[in-house]
Amino acid sequence: MNAYTSRENTAYFIRVLRNDIPLAVDILADILQESVFDPNELDREQDVIVQEIGQSLDTPDDLVFDRLQEVCYPDHALGRSIMGTEESVGALTPDILRGHLARNYRAHNMILSAAGAVDHDALVRLAAEKFGELAPSLPRELPRARYHGGHACEDKELEQAHLVLALEGVTYDDPDFYTSQVFSMVLGGGMSSRLFQEVREKRGLCYSIYAFANSYADTGQVGVYAGASGGSLNELTTVISGEIHALSAGVQEEDTARARAQLKAGLLMGVESPSARCEQMARHLLIHNRLLPSQELVEKIDSVDAIAVQRFGARILQAPKLAFSALGPLSQLESGDKIAARFNPNG
Repeated sequence: MNAYTSRENTAYFIRVLRNDIPLAVDILADILQESVFDPNELDREQDVIVQEIGQSLDTPDDLVFDRLQEVCYPDHALGRSIMGTEESVGALTPDILRGHLARNYRAHNMILSAAGAVDHDALVRLAAEKFGELAPSLPRELPRARYHGGHACEDKELEQAHLVLALEGVTYDDPDFYTSQVFSMVLGGGMSSRLFQEVREKRGLCYSIYAFANSYADTGQVGVYAGASGGSLNELTTVISGEIHALSAGVQEEDTARARAQLKAGLLMGVESPSARCEQMARHLLIHNRLLPSQELVEKIDSVDAIAVQRFGARILQAPKLAFSALGPLSQLESGDKIAARFNPNG
């Protein structure tokens, strides 16, 4: 039994034997509707979270991503750390938390998902019994996230420099969503990717490098993380921009086919466990309001060809707003404007 918070949703989950499903639903319903928020328990949990915040500040390859979010979305909740700050966590009171539940933990905001040894109709009856008194969701208009460019660099005494660069990506429901996934896989997804081969194997500029494509309800990112020596960062940004420009000019079909195969393998093997399947179904309902069969997902991935990947590369470079963050020994790092200029359409 546990819980987690991502940038756009919170999940509470329990793994039980078949006969204990009614107990599991009862516990979840009690937590989400009847939590007491005892002040002493809250104090202890706040102390734990403050320690986690301190640990994250000592983990530069995590912290550099929080800094990137701040640069990409400076005026929005997406730009703030999920864990908050020591001050914001310490300011929470039982009344504040109860108010949060009353406003947000409502019927149309929730998904109940289960997978494995579970009977659908029996689960529906349990949901009606335990969650039937949930109030309907309140109409609300959340502020839209807008992507910004810029940079956040912190010179710190570390053995290695950590760098993340990102261009504006696509939302979950954008027609290019699957193209963005294939693009990032071709660019920096594994040892066969262009960046790994060029940056690590050929030039020896860093130990760790990979690309990513994040999508949210209003926005998205396509970017690259690298851990390297401070003296390698300028050449590294040059190579990264060069590879993105190269993909926008032309892609080998064999590279695209390899990326599609990697994505499909990850997709199909990633839902072999009931817990992973349960989470996938919940995500589909939250994002698409329906379950997407695995075959449909495979077909969407297979529809992305080399021309689509090339077109997507040109799309993210068309009006680039480079965002990047860096931590570590940065005395030799060039100016933000000079690095950003490499990602211009004609860079």
